[in-house]
Amino acid sequence: MTAIVEGPYFEELAVGQVFDGAPGVTLTPGHAAVHQAVVGDRLRLPLDAHLCEEVTGRASLAHPALVWDVAIGQSTLVTHHVKANLFYRGLVFRRLPVIGDTLRTSTEVVALRQNRPKPGRRPTGLAALRISTVDQDGAPVLDFWRCAMVPLRDSATLTGHDADLDAVGAASADADLVEASAGLLAGWRLDRFRERAGGRHFSDVAEGEMWRVGGGDVVSSAPELARLTVNVAQVHHDVGAAGGSRRLVYGGHTIGLALSQAARALPNLVTVVAWHGCDHVGPVHEGDTLSSEVVVERRTPLPGGGGLVHLRSLVGVVGDGEPRVVLDWRFVAVMA
Repeated sequence: MTAIVEGPYFEELAVGQVFDGAPGVTLTPGHAAVHQAVVGDRLRLPLDAHLCEEVTGRASLAHPALVWDVAIGQSTLVTHHVKANLFYRGLVFRRLPVIGDTLRTSTEVVALRQNRPKPGRRPTGLAALRISTVDQDGAPVLDFWRCAMVPLRDSATLTGHDADLDAVGAASADADLVEASAGLLAGWRLDRFRERAGGRHFSDVAEGEMWRVGGGDVVSSAPELARLTVNVAQVHHDVGAAGGSRRLVYGGHTIGLALSQAARALPNLVTVVAWHGCDHVGPVHEGDTLSSEVVVERRTPLPGGGGLVHLRSLVGVVGDGEPRVVLDWRFVAVMA
């Protein structure tokens, strides 16, 4: 008898289950280079080792998008059969890794809700997951929630799961983010960043400012990014599992391109420390071209200088006609 190697279906999940069997991933210059080639990382510190060492005391800060992409990829042991990812909430960095650090992730099922059946469609349910990532010493790196739509194996099964997913996860208060960011940036010389990087910094940015990023970015090398980040969700690799003629793109791919475009609007973003939330409001496929609008929702000064900018990125697929919005991402970045 041949066994099938696959992840769980919705009715096989239970609140309190923990999945921690994904391999740890040691971040290397190779990871950084491939990631940059796929999503166009533009933050100065991961790109410029000399500036990074002068500002942070370390020469090899990992790009934040590479870190969260690996963490999300490690969580896909639970979501091998995923049909869509609905949201991320409350992502907060507890430590900013450097190249050479190893990431290990555990994923806990925290809430389940079976969807109402729709004629002609395979029944599905929503699984809310708590994702916790640590480094090689067990020090916390990331903590956040995501919600995945997973099909049922047996279409006749009624699980009774009916959790209120609106109650899952929460954005951090501004005061908590200031405190957490001050700890993350302890010892950093943001004044050196201001001196070395010309252009606008925190004091030059106003609430309500908005930019539309000219030109779009094509979504390419989607399976390669999924493989790089140990993401095993079938829809990113197998056209048949995606239920159409094109594979669905991993959500982190869209978010990475959104961050690259945001850094074109604000070239002196220092790093990203948190997400208030991220909603996937439409599918993205290989070959789509993405463009975005970025707005400054709030500014929060940091006690040692510089501050946090609370940004909202609305990403659309562009082509003929009006853009089709696919991502609504609200995140928090540091400026000097």
